[in-house]
Amino acid sequence: MRHTHGSIEVVCGSMFSGKTDELIRRLVRATIARQKVQVFKPAIDVRYAAEKVTSHAGANFDATPVEKAGDIRKRLEAETTVVGIDEAQFMDAEVVQVAEELAGRGVRVIVAGLDTDFRGEPFGSMPELMSKAESVSKLHAICMTCGDEASRTQRLVNGRPARYDDPVVIVGASELYEARCRQHHEVPR
Repeated sequence: MRHTHGSIEVVCGSMFSGKTDELIRRLVRATIARQKVQVFKPAIDVRYAAEKVTSHAGANFDATPVEKAGDIRKRLEAETTVVGIDEAQFMDAEVVQVAEELAGRGVRVIVAGLDTDFRGEPFGSMPELMSKAESVSKLHAICMTCGDEASRTQRLVNGRPARYDDPVVIVGASELYEARCRQHHEVPR
């Protein structure tokens, strides 16, 4: 089943907010509707399985790892009508152009990723993808300090907040990161 109009949907938020679960939910619904779905993820993300997108809760969906966003064009099958891209913040800047091209050809593009890095600053191409998307869903986690709604990702080094000048990209899960609210998010300089 082809879509009459392509679109870009962005699912964003902090770590542990359910972004990948929501991406998988949308992909499963598209599959039930007999749409041809392909999913891509950055090759750098090998936390759970190299050829699956996997949520922290354990849900998964088959995916193709790519070194750069332009590889999506090469791996895309002609009959594909829905493209999922997980961890888009790790993709190079070309991910925006690829998503725009696919949507322009009538493909539904669903992108999931962190909107901000551990410093609380815009992450990779996510801000541009959000500005070009037809819809943006910002999800929230639970602050590990106070239990309120969390919109930030706290990186920890030996149990203490990472410093502002630490590397931006370190792939990990609960051993390195936790969700925090604005009040409890710390980034020492």
